[in-house]
Amino acid sequence: LVEVRIDRLIPHIEQIIQYMMERTQDGDDVVALESCEFWLSLAEQKVCKEVLGPHIERLVPILVSGMRYSEIDIILLKGDVEEDEMIPDKESDIRPRFHKSRTHTNQKGDDREEGEPDDGYDDEESLSDWNLRKCSAAALDVLANVFHEEILPVLLPILKETLFHVDWEVKESGILVLGAIAEGCMSGMIPHLPELIPYLIGCLSDKKALVRSITCWTLSRYAHWVVGQPHDSFLKPLMTELLKRILDANKRVQEAACSAFATLEEEACTELVPYLGFILETLVFAFGKYQHKNLLILYDAIGTLADSVGHHLNKPEYVNLLMPPLIQKWNMLKDEDKDLFPLLECLSSVATALQSGFLPYCEPVYRRCVCLVDQTLAQNYANMTQPEQYDPPDKDFMIVALDLLSGLAEGLEGHIEELVANSSTLKLLYQCMQDPMPEVRQSSFALLGDLTKACFQHVQPFIADFMPILGANLNPEFISVCNNATWAIGEISIKMGADMQPFVGMVLAQLIDIINRSNTPKTLLENTAITIGRLGLVCPQDVAPLLQQFIRQWCTSLRNIRDNEEKDSAFRGVCLMIGANPAGVVQDFIFFCDAVASWMHPKQDLKEMFYKILHGFKTQVGEENWSKFADQFPQPLKERLIVNYGV
Repeated sequence: LVEVRIDRLIPHIEQIIQYMMERTQDGDDVVALESCEFWLSLAEQKVCKEVLGPHIERLVPILVSGMRYSEIDIILLKGDVEEDEMIPDKESDIRPRFHKSRTHTNQKGDDREEGEPDDGYDDEESLSDWNLRKCSAAALDVLANVFHEEILPVLLPILKETLFHVDWEVKESGILVLGAIAEGCMSGMIPHLPELIPYLIGCLSDKKALVRSITCWTLSRYAHWVVGQPHDSFLKPLMTELLKRILDANKRVQEAACSAFATLEEEACTELVPYLGFILETLVFAFGKYQHKNLLILYDAIGTLADSVGHHLNKPEYVNLLMPPLIQKWNMLKDEDKDLFPLLECLSSVATALQSGFLPYCEPVYRRCVCLVDQTLAQNYANMTQPEQYDPPDKDFMIVALDLLSGLAEGLEGHIEELVANSSTLKLLYQCMQDPMPEVRQSSFALLGDLTKACFQHVQPFIADFMPILGANLNPEFISVCNNATWAIGEISIKMGADMQPFVGMVLAQLIDIINRSNTPKTLLENTAITIGRLGLVCPQDVAPLLQQFIRQWCTSLRNIRDNEEKDSAFRGVCLMIGANPAGVVQDFIFFCDAVASWMHPKQDLKEMFYKILHGFKTQVGEENWSKFADQFPQPLKERLIVNYGV
């Protein structure tokens, strides 16, 4: 009812809240859990703060006490088993993984935001049933996001008592509380962090494995703050202790430490470069130590490290540490083993980071990826033609292989030319681009764009076949497919030059439609604007007549992106189009001025193009009209144009 007809409950809300607080403490676990979920629903309602405010002092302690492990939890979690690293995992313990396909943004990276955020309330696998502990923690988290610092006066005394308690179960729940409120109460917690973080780092060596594992998670929730402090104070000790926990003798602690370390990597990025040798030694040592399930999480930690430090990983001593164990696993796995997914994802990140450092390994990796795509397509064909004899394939094999080929093309650039020449990559890509499954098309277009940049001579013969397919995929219903198709068209334009002319008509109307839609996501808008600009750069006569239909949206979507090559080529295109059709920009000239002012350091010849257009417009309208026009400008815009362009 809270979710559908809160208005009906409001008159009785006081009694309902009182009753629910009683029931959340019910002796019957099922009743307590059902009641605890009420707080999760209520937190999503606008009235939450108003109706719960008066009760928060009583509710918070109830939630905190629900966050303790019950005796049955501890038995199920084998909480008394401290060392289990030698015991192989049961297959049933390993959750299915879902691969996230590559998405090209204008900075051309992976946006992996599609997954649900991992809030860590579902980390006890054998208990992956929702229980009172997880529900209480999730409820405290969402309430912290509603009330922020206002709950700290109630919480801090409880934290002081629980965090330093002699019973490990109580102490463990206090550490969970600290993690649960990290997001909502961060600014109120900052004054306490200089003493809390060292205390938590100390808890990483607690004798109870369940305390060590929850501490890993809680520390990861404060990673952003840690990275912003002087390294010697917190980052170094945290990193040192987390790396020890990655080699813990308890599997649950290994898992929590690996996940926490991946979060730290994302926050710290290149700040980790000085410690790379030390980090890699630990991660590689874990390879020989881990059982099946944690190996999969280790791949993720290595891939995230590569994404975070990039080309800094390309030093012979690092390559020689990291690659042999990865390739050894690669050679052991059969083509139909799903463990290939996380390994291929990891290798994709590593190849992109190592660039030329990956060369010695690239041929067998490349061949196998092409082979995986080929096998999946063949199995798909067999299933389509004789469904009673052949099962449908798992297309994730193909998606992950396409993504690794993208990683190789991006990392190795021109070095990949020979591998593409001696394989059927482009014929296979032609089939993948027409697959009914959006994720397959998404990864295909990402690879097409990367191959266009790396070795266009092999893509060019297929352009007449590829362009109609790209045009047909400019459908914003499938955001990521549309995004990658748009990006690929832009890359192809740059390479084709004036030869792009026969294909402009296949894509331009759809691109203009996308840029004018009201709810197009930011990334897709930016990519669309860049591609329209690039089409205008190579075929200004074909795009310029439509300038008026897109120029305003074009300017507003590109004013907020950083100076880079893609922005540069797009703005050159727009300048050429304005030259060909000045009337098309007249009504929206203020937007063009604003977009020009968004450049920090345009190249000299681009700056001259801007100068010509601005002064040309000023001359045409005359001094008096120009000053009337310039009076509409916000002050910062006025100043930038005067300083940079003298108008």
